[in-house]
Amino acid sequence: MVGRLSEAVPRRDRSAWLADPAQPAARYRYLVEVEGVPPESEPARTALRQIPRRGWAADILRKQDPRGFWVHRKTLYRPKYVATNWRLLVLADLGLTVRTPGVRRGVDLMLEDYGGSDGPFSRRGGEPHFCFVGNTARMMILFGLGDDRRVTSSLDWLADQQREDGGWDCFGRPNGTLDCWEALAAYAAMGSRRWTRKWKAAVDRGAEFYLERRLLREGRRRYAAWERLHHPVHYYYDVLVGLETLVHAPEARARPPEAGDAAGRNMERGRRPSGSGARFELFP
Repeated sequence: MVGRLSEAVPRRDRSAWLADPAQPAARYRYLVEVEGVPPESEPARTALRQIPRRGWAADILRKQDPRGFWVHRKTLYRPKYVATNWRLLVLADLGLTVRTPGVRRGVDLMLEDYGGSDGPFSRRGGEPHFCFVGNTARMMILFGLGDDRRVTSSLDWLADQQREDGGWDCFGRPNGTLDCWEALAAYAAMGSRRWTRKWKAAVDRGAEFYLERRLLREGRRRYAAWERLHHPVHYYYDVLVGLETLVHAPEARARPPEAGDAAGRNMERGRRPSGSGARFELFP
């Protein structure tokens, strides 16, 4: 992805856009993942410390109720996309962990409501749902709870839900779809060094499913929504979600060039004339 980003956005504009100290979450990832700055370096550590204090993450935390939830306590899932579940997903993507007190309070509520058993994650008395299990497992891993039994059992459950073609589906259909990326993203967040044999087998088959479809090709008609970049992604899929997930999969080290080209073209089309940002879609 770095190579394509270099082609789409000139270095000077890229640095001004992504390394802006006003948004330390973006700055940290830019320094570490694009410029190759060591995470233990002072610039990277400074950006990491600033994430809960400034920018997008700080804005979200300021809206949190002191008791740990957003909007109301009776349900942490609705209304979309501003209730506790959705706020925490974004905070995880922005680089926070349970070391941040507000995150810890929110996570405790999620575990109380959806982690009452040994897993997978689900509402008490309810059946687990693929997208929710995958997103919640990934979120908890990013927050630093990858060893929790409810997380590991959720990853086992996700592997059990894999279809014969290597993909996944949310609604009980026999074949997988590119839209159901959450399982692969959860395994990617865990990191390959911590994969069990079962998880690795699921990742290898899942990665091949996406590579065979070049991250974008499913069915006879082109689906334009997958070529638009979304933020926050919540549970929506686009080509950048696919690329970011697959770089963590051993089967996908050789990035499919057509998918990279699509991402680069869309970043180029999305840049503002000033070079200060990109056009992102909230939803397909």
